[in-house]
Amino acid sequence: MRILVTGGAGYLGSVLVPYLLADGHHVTVVDSLMYGQAPLLDYCIEPSFDFVHADCRDARAMTPLVATADAIIPLAAIVGAPACDRDETAARTTNVEAIALLKRLRARSQRVVIPITNSGYGIGEPGVPCTEDSPLRPLSLYGRTKIEAESILLADGEAISLRLATVFGASPRMRMDLLVNDFVHRAVSDAAVVLFEADFKRNYLHVRDAARVFVHALANYDRMKGRPYNAGLSDANLSKRELCERIKAHVPRFVFVEAAVGEDPDQRDYIVSNRRLEDTGWRPRYSLDDGIEELIKAYRIARQRAYTNR
Repeated sequence: MRILVTGGAGYLGSVLVPYLLADGHHVTVVDSLMYGQAPLLDYCIEPSFDFVHADCRDARAMTPLVATADAIIPLAAIVGAPACDRDETAARTTNVEAIALLKRLRARSQRVVIPITNSGYGIGEPGVPCTEDSPLRPLSLYGRTKIEAESILLADGEAISLRLATVFGASPRMRMDLLVNDFVHRAVSDAAVVLFEADFKRNYLHVRDAARVFVHALANYDRMKGRPYNAGLSDANLSKRELCERIKAHVPRFVFVEAAVGEDPDQRDYIVSNRRLEDTGWRPRYSLDDGIEELIKAYRIARQRAYTNR
């Protein structure tokens, strides 16, 4: 297939693109390179890889690219509550209006798989897993824009939405501001973190498994299309305190203390069921502990705080 990936030079995209190339697809990436990194240079030698330096909101740039694609993966987004709150106009135009543009440009025969955040569940009921049929109650601009984008694409039943858990792990376009990545970095660099809202729970997913979900969705498109799917580790519905305990098992000198010193912009506090996705045959390969061990090694290389969306 000819696959168009917007935002393909980002944290997830720079992991996903090699998977797609390895499966024999022709991949065109559209990215504005807004964070000044160049994680896809290794693939410029590949005849089946192409790169377009453009903005996903630019109709003139996107029209011919969409027209020649068999499948589209719109990763381009302002990701995370802090980044969205910092530039609300960019958040809305990138996360919603660019998706509306894509909807107008695409043909119904073209496959579309979009990532959405499962932070759209907001605050769940204690002990009750959120399924894809649970109420959506996003508490941040980021959550609201992503849920709106999902509704745009799923309206005609011709797309797949992946409600991703909090992603972690090393990537060529590294991010240290994601929760697991952040806490592991603090553990290895400062040996300490101050926790607020320590009992708030969320679900987690390794970035390589997140990439594998897209490959799975494309391969099983006809039987999966028209629905959202939670994508996360079913054995990793953990509170911040429990996450720190897991990290401490790998970094014994790590100390965490609790204090009412902050507030999660998303206010997310829920556990998630990933059964719908698992029922299609998908299973994760990488555990939370795999990711922690990976990150400990990665931070011997990536030692600067420049790797962030904040």
